[in-house]
Amino acid sequence: MPDAGPCLVFNAGSSSIKAAVFDQHLVQGLTAEASGIGQAGALRIGDHVRQLGLPDHAAALDHLMAGLAQAGLPLSGLGVVAHRVVHGGDALTAPAAITPQARAAIADCAALAPLHNPPALAVIDHIALAAPDLPQTASFDTAFHATIPEVARRYALPDLPQTAAIKRYGFHGISYAAMVANWTRATGTPLPRRLLALHLGNGCSICAIRDGRSVATTMGYSPLEGLTMGTRSGNIDPNAVLRLVDDMGLEATHDLLNRRAGLLGLSGISSDMRRLGQSDDPRARFAIDHFCYWAARHAGSMLVAMGGFDAIAFTGGIGENDKTVRQRIVASLAFAGEKPVQVIHAEEERQIAADAWQVMEPAA
Repeated sequence: MPDAGPCLVFNAGSSSIKAAVFDQHLVQGLTAEASGIGQAGALRIGDHVRQLGLPDHAAALDHLMAGLAQAGLPLSGLGVVAHRVVHGGDALTAPAAITPQARAAIADCAALAPLHNPPALAVIDHIALAAPDLPQTASFDTAFHATIPEVARRYALPDLPQTAAIKRYGFHGISYAAMVANWTRATGTPLPRRLLALHLGNGCSICAIRDGRSVATTMGYSPLEGLTMGTRSGNIDPNAVLRLVDDMGLEATHDLLNRRAGLLGLSGISSDMRRLGQSDDPRARFAIDHFCYWAARHAGSMLVAMGGFDAIAFTGGIGENDKTVRQRIVASLAFAGEKPVQVIHAEEERQIAADAWQVMEPAA
């Protein structure tokens, strides 16, 4: 590929937009973030932080792009803008250029990832309006799990038009793809044939990776399924959900399960594992116990999916930084034999940039 401007990577969430710049050799440059969107916001460009009102994503993007331009990175100087998109559904199972068809497919999946796909679309549309000739690409958290076999993907539901899209898609795929791609560089060892990979942060999942491919994962139709998370409940009996809807209504139940459950709901204190670890409150200790127990229990199901395991890897904010949580989960799996344990720094933005340059290659 001939020399081009850098790649600007966006990772848009419900209350923040993160950005990072990479050259064609995947060397990271400037990073930036608009956080606290809809609240008392803050804008960070490099090491410079200032507080300001960010009432919505449009305002946050305006401030973010102005800050990047002032730092010497106007849109006109970029080669490509790349986006993290949580849900690609069945139509988008590999990194892709943003075309009208791709944008429509992302929008079609908005109901499946309501906290993530709409903000990503807002950023995509903002860039398209401001710089219509600037190429854009997307990487999808669901794409890495397209290799999961049907027996692991399908829920036990009949074939009906209403159930066609109800399946286990899996998430955190960009993180797992980066782990596989960067394994040897990060660890100095060959990629294990059967890798038990745990992405533990505010959102949590486990992936069974065999021969570099996903064969099972704990998140399913949505990022709500699986482990105890920061504010998400993880697994819960569907009839319990129906009961909550009857008692509380649909919107309140959605809010409860996604934003008020998990570590926050169990402790009544915080969704932040660091804060809970520093607390003497019995509820905080129970929340941590619950988190570790269910992470290990779900990990056991991943061992079955792979027929055993050859190594364990942790990534994500909790996975990388909380040694006690790692030790407790590993200790619970000791019955399966002692295995090498690696801590891998999450490099999702770098992976998205790598995907973008690969998508751009045919056009070079």
